[in-house]
Amino acid sequence: MVSGGGSSDFNPSVPVKIFSAGAAGCVSDLVTFPLDTAKVRLQIQGESEPLVRGQRATYRGVFGTMFTIVRTEGARGLYNGLLAGLHRQMSFASVRVGLYDATKQFYGRGSESPSIATRLAAGCTTGAMAVAVAQPTDVVKVRFQAQVRLLRGGAATRYGGTLDAYRTIARDEGLRGLWKGCLPNIARNAIVNCCETVTYDVIKERILQYELMADNMPCHFTAAFGAGFCAAVAASPVDVIKTRYMNSAPGQYGGAIHCAFTMLLKEGPAAFYKGFMASFLRLGSWNIVMFMSYEQIKRGAARLHKSVQSSF
Repeated sequence: MVSGGGSSDFNPSVPVKIFSAGAAGCVSDLVTFPLDTAKVRLQIQGESEPLVRGQRATYRGVFGTMFTIVRTEGARGLYNGLLAGLHRQMSFASVRVGLYDATKQFYGRGSESPSIATRLAAGCTTGAMAVAVAQPTDVVKVRFQAQVRLLRGGAATRYGGTLDAYRTIARDEGLRGLWKGCLPNIARNAIVNCCETVTYDVIKERILQYELMADNMPCHFTAAFGAGFCAAVAASPVDVIKTRYMNSAPGQYGGAIHCAFTMLLKEGPAAFYKGFMASFLRLGSWNIVMFMSYEQIKRGAARLHKSVQSSF
């Protein structure tokens, strides 16, 4: 990301950025995971049995969903799939955020002011690379977050733990099961990464260019909030399809496009924005925590690295 406001000598290496992005992603997941669980529950509601007129939905609203989960499953229910979520961030955020600057410089041939097209290409590239690496962790995370439906139906728990989930999916569905929904997830994360990383990069650059703020936490907060809002609006439909498809039983959908058409026919266009408020609250807060943590961890790690090198 662009640096400024007295940070001209601040130029962390690529490994430092990769580590910082992964660590910041984990911090952000720890803070915002309950919102993500609420989003998943709202998105899959009505998948098996579409709600009929007059029927009361199990989950109503973001905070109502969180309250229902705590009341029926305990507070731990909000963190179903957290371990897989942390696995995901260590591989996912490390690639899509940690490699963004290097990819942007590569596409821009070292330009100090790369074009928007160059930044979008870099965001799409690192987003797709991250999905290719981290997709199995995302599948396991979604399965755990949605697992309560089976418990309420009286069936046994799908998976006994995170490692058991990886083994069970690979055994029952093949290795392809761990990459289920990879194409819609690539589409989603190409959109999300452009909206999050590129929007953050551009907003921060403009703030520093016009000297509206220094390169500090208020600047990072403002840029991250804008990035989260753009990401929620653009990515929500693809996110719902991705969640439904990854959580589906084998053979339920012929593919992501079939899943989308099924949703449209059975539940209407509004189904694509199920859980939108949870998605916005989650993406907004996730981006704020993520990018503010990333900037601080990156600087701390760079200073530590520099001091270690100077001591030898």
